[in-house]
Amino acid sequence: MKLTTSDSTVRFPKERGFAVAVAAVAILVTAGMAHANPEVGVEAPDFTLPASDGSEVTLSGLRGRFVVLEWLNHGCPYVKKHYKAGNMQALQKRYTDKGVAWYSIVSSAPGKQGHGTADEAASEATDKGSQATAVLLDPNGAVGRRYGAKTTPHMFVVGPDGKVLYMGAIDDDPSVFFGDPGDATNYVAAALDAAMAGEAVGTAATKPYGCSVKYAD
Repeated sequence: MKLTTSDSTVRFPKERGFAVAVAAVAILVTAGMAHANPEVGVEAPDFTLPASDGSEVTLSGLRGRFVVLEWLNHGCPYVKKHYKAGNMQALQKRYTDKGVAWYSIVSSAPGKQGHGTADEAASEATDKGSQATAVLLDPNGAVGRRYGAKTTPHMFVVGPDGKVLYMGAIDDDPSVFFGDPGDATNYVAAALDAAMAGEAVGTAATKPYGCSVKYAD
Protein backbone atom coordinates (compact mmCIF):
# COMPACT_ATOMS: atom_id res chain seq x y z
CA MET A 1 0.00 0.00 0.00
CA LYS A 2 1.29 3.51 -0.71
CA LEU A 3 0.14 7.05 -0.16
CA THR A 4 1.39 9.77 -2.49
CA THR A 5 1.66 13.32 -1.20
CA SER A 6 2.86 16.50 -2.86
CA ASP A 7 6.34 15.97 -1.46
CA SER A 8 6.95 12.26 -1.42
CA THR A 9 5.66 8.73 -1.62
CA VAL A 10 5.05 7.00 1.69
CA ARG A 11 5.03 3.19 1.55
CA PHE A 12 3.58 0.95 4.23
CA PRO A 13 4.56 -2.78 3.75
CA LYS A 14 33.29 2.66 32.15
CA GLU A 15 31.40 1.95 34.35
CA ARG A 16 30.57 4.25 37.25
CA GLY A 17 31.98 7.49 35.88
CA PHE A 18 30.54 6.82 32.47
CA ALA A 19 27.13 5.94 33.93
CA VAL A 20 27.04 9.27 35.74
CA ALA A 21 27.90 11.08 32.52
CA VAL A 22 25.15 9.24 30.66
CA ALA A 23 22.62 10.18 33.33
CA ALA A 24 23.65 13.84 33.18
CA VAL A 25 23.36 13.93 29.42
CA ALA A 26 19.98 12.18 29.58
CA ILE A 27 18.63 14.93 31.85
CA LEU A 28 19.71 17.57 29.33
CA VAL A 29 18.21 15.60 26.46
CA THR A 30 14.88 15.07 28.17
CA ALA A 31 14.63 18.66 29.32
CA GLY A 32 14.98 19.98 25.79
CA MET A 33 12.52 17.64 24.08
CA ALA A 34 8.97 18.20 22.98
CA HIS A 35 6.58 15.29 22.64
CA ALA A 36 5.85 15.16 18.91
CA ASN A 37 7.68 12.59 16.83
CA PRO A 38 9.87 13.66 13.88
CA GLU A 39 8.28 14.52 10.56
CA VAL A 40 9.76 14.57 7.09
CA GLY A 41 10.61 18.12 6.09
CA VAL A 42 10.67 19.30 9.71
CA GLU A 43 13.76 19.95 11.82
CA ALA A 44 15.00 16.77 13.46
CA PRO A 45 14.88 16.73 17.27
CA ASP A 46 18.19 17.89 18.71
CA PHE A 47 20.04 15.73 21.21
CA THR A 48 23.37 15.21 22.90
CA LEU A 49 24.49 11.64 23.54
CA PRO A 50 27.71 10.03 24.76
CA ALA A 51 29.67 7.99 22.24
CA SER A 52 31.40 4.70 22.94
CA ASP A 53 34.79 6.45 22.63
CA GLY A 54 33.96 8.77 25.54
CA SER A 55 33.13 11.82 23.44
CA GLU A 56 29.72 13.50 23.13
CA VAL A 57 27.77 14.13 19.96
CA THR A 58 25.21 16.92 19.53
CA LEU A 59 23.04 16.71 16.43
CA SER A 60 22.76 20.48 15.96
CA GLY A 61 26.57 20.66 15.94
CA LEU A 62 26.51 18.73 12.67
CA ARG A 63 24.70 21.36 10.62
CA GLY A 64 26.08 21.56 7.11
CA ARG A 65 26.48 17.77 6.86
CA PHE A 66 24.19 14.92 5.99
CA VAL A 67 23.55 12.68 8.99
CA VAL A 68 22.29 9.10 9.21
CA LEU A 69 20.86 7.73 12.46
CA GLU A 70 20.70 3.92 12.66
CA TRP A 71 18.99 2.30 15.65
CA LEU A 72 21.10 -0.69 16.61
CA ASN A 73 20.90 -3.93 18.61
CA HIS A 74 23.41 -6.60 17.56
CA GLY A 75 21.30 -9.29 19.22
CA CYS A 76 18.46 -8.71 16.74
CA PRO A 77 18.25 -11.18 13.82
CA TYR A 78 17.34 -8.37 11.41
CA VAL A 79 20.43 -6.42 12.42
CA LYS A 80 22.53 -9.59 12.18
CA LYS A 81 21.20 -10.07 8.65
CA HIS A 82 22.70 -6.78 7.47
CA TYR A 83 25.95 -6.96 9.46
CA LYS A 84 26.72 -10.63 8.75
CA ALA A 85 26.40 -10.02 5.02
CA GLY A 86 28.49 -6.84 5.28
CA ASN A 87 25.65 -4.80 3.84
CA MET A 88 25.42 -2.26 6.66
CA GLN A 89 29.17 -1.77 6.87
CA ALA A 90 29.41 -1.25 3.10
CA LEU A 91 26.60 1.30 3.24
CA GLN A 92 28.25 3.09 6.15
CA LYS A 93 31.61 3.29 4.36
CA ARG A 94 30.07 4.35 1.07
CA TYR A 95 28.56 7.44 2.62
CA THR A 96 31.04 8.31 5.38
CA ASP A 97 33.63 8.41 2.59
CA LYS A 98 31.45 11.13 1.09
CA GLY A 99 31.42 13.14 4.32
CA VAL A 100 28.16 11.82 5.79
CA ALA A 101 28.09 11.51 9.59
CA TRP A 102 26.67 8.07 10.44
CA TYR A 103 25.67 7.27 14.02
CA SER A 104 24.50 3.90 15.32
CA ILE A 105 22.29 4.49 18.37
CA VAL A 106 21.74 1.87 21.06
CA SER A 107 18.58 2.54 23.07
CA SER A 108 18.49 -0.84 24.82
CA ALA A 109 17.88 -0.44 28.55
CA PRO A 110 20.12 -2.05 31.20
CA GLY A 111 19.30 -5.74 31.45
CA LYS A 112 17.79 -5.78 27.96
CA GLN A 113 19.13 -7.35 24.79
CA GLY A 114 21.68 -5.11 23.09
CA HIS A 115 22.60 -3.04 26.14
CA GLY A 116 26.26 -2.68 27.00
CA THR A 117 28.91 -0.42 28.46
CA ALA A 118 30.88 2.04 26.35
CA ASP A 119 33.79 -0.39 26.19
CA GLU A 120 31.51 -3.24 25.16
CA ALA A 121 29.88 -1.15 22.45
CA ALA A 122 33.27 -0.07 21.11
CA SER A 123 34.55 -3.66 21.13
CA GLU A 124 31.47 -4.97 19.37
CA ALA A 125 31.70 -2.24 16.71
CA THR A 126 35.29 -3.27 16.02
CA ASP A 127 34.36 -6.95 15.98
CA LYS A 128 31.55 -6.33 13.48
CA GLY A 129 33.72 -4.10 11.29
CA SER A 130 31.38 -1.15 11.71
CA GLN A 131 32.20 1.84 9.53
CA ALA A 132 29.85 4.16 11.40
CA THR A 133 31.22 7.49 12.60
CA ALA A 134 30.42 6.45 16.18
CA VAL A 135 28.13 4.33 18.34
CA LEU A 136 25.94 6.49 20.59
CA LEU A 137 24.50 5.26 23.88
CA ASP A 138 20.91 6.03 24.91
CA PRO A 139 20.31 3.59 27.80
CA ASN A 140 17.28 5.40 29.22
CA GLY A 141 15.70 5.51 25.77
CA ALA A 142 15.02 9.26 25.85
CA VAL A 143 16.30 9.91 22.34
CA GLY A 144 14.86 6.72 20.90
CA ARG A 145 11.41 7.53 22.23
CA ARG A 146 11.71 11.13 21.07
CA TYR A 147 12.39 9.88 17.56
CA GLY A 148 9.69 7.25 17.75
CA ALA A 149 12.30 4.59 17.00
CA LYS A 150 10.37 1.34 16.90
CA THR A 151 12.71 -1.25 15.46
CA THR A 152 16.31 -2.24 14.95
CA PRO A 153 17.20 -1.14 12.44
CA HIS A 154 15.12 2.05 12.20
CA MET A 155 16.75 4.64 9.95
CA PHE A 156 16.66 8.43 9.73
CA VAL A 157 18.42 10.69 7.23
CA VAL A 158 18.88 14.32 8.24
CA GLY A 159 19.89 17.00 5.75
CA PRO A 160 22.52 19.73 6.14
CA ASP A 161 19.73 22.13 7.17
CA GLY A 162 18.81 19.85 10.08
CA LYS A 163 15.53 18.67 8.56
CA VAL A 164 14.43 15.05 8.24
CA LEU A 165 14.81 13.80 4.67
CA TYR A 166 13.91 10.16 5.23
CA MET A 167 12.63 7.95 8.04
CA GLY A 168 11.73 4.28 8.16
CA ALA A 169 13.11 0.94 6.95
CA ILE A 170 16.57 0.44 5.55
CA ASP A 171 15.15 -1.29 2.48
CA ASP A 172 12.10 -3.06 1.10
CA ASP A 173 13.11 -6.62 2.05
CA PRO A 174 11.61 -7.19 5.53
CA SER A 175 12.93 -10.71 6.04
CA VAL A 176 15.62 -12.11 8.32
CA PHE A 177 17.31 -13.80 5.38
CA PHE A 178 19.71 -11.69 3.35
CA GLY A 179 19.66 -12.35 -0.37
CA ASP A 180 21.29 -10.43 -3.18
CA PRO A 181 21.58 -6.77 -2.07
CA GLY A 182 20.76 -5.78 -5.64
CA ASP A 183 17.32 -7.33 -5.27
CA ALA A 184 16.25 -4.86 -2.59
CA THR A 185 15.56 -1.15 -2.90
CA ASN A 186 17.71 0.56 -0.28
CA TYR A 187 15.73 3.57 0.88
CA VAL A 188 18.63 5.14 2.79
CA ALA A 189 20.95 5.03 -0.21
CA ALA A 190 18.21 6.34 -2.49
CA ALA A 191 17.46 9.24 -0.16
CA LEU A 192 21.11 10.20 0.23
CA ASP A 193 21.89 9.90 -3.48
CA ALA A 194 18.94 12.08 -4.42
CA ALA A 195 19.51 14.72 -1.76
CA MET A 196 23.25 14.92 -2.38
CA ALA A 197 22.52 15.47 -6.06
CA GLY A 198 20.16 18.32 -5.20
CA GLU A 199 17.08 16.32 -6.11
CA ALA A 200 13.89 15.63 -4.17
CA VAL A 201 13.74 12.41 -2.17
CA GLY A 202 11.22 10.18 -3.89
CA THR A 203 10.37 7.90 -0.98
CA ALA A 204 10.66 9.92 2.20
CA ALA A 205 8.94 7.63 4.73
CA THR A 206 8.36 3.90 5.02
CA LYS A 207 7.25 1.49 7.71
CA PRO A 208 10.33 0.22 9.60
CA TYR A 209 10.87 -3.49 10.11
CA GLY A 210 12.98 -5.47 12.56
CA CYS A 211 13.04 -6.27 16.28
CA SER A 212 11.36 -3.94 18.73
CA VAL A 213 13.68 -1.46 20.43
CA LYS A 214 14.39 -2.83 23.93
CA TYR A 215 13.29 0.13 26.01
CA ALA A 216 12.96 0.02 29.77
CA ASP A 217 9.61 -1.37 30.97
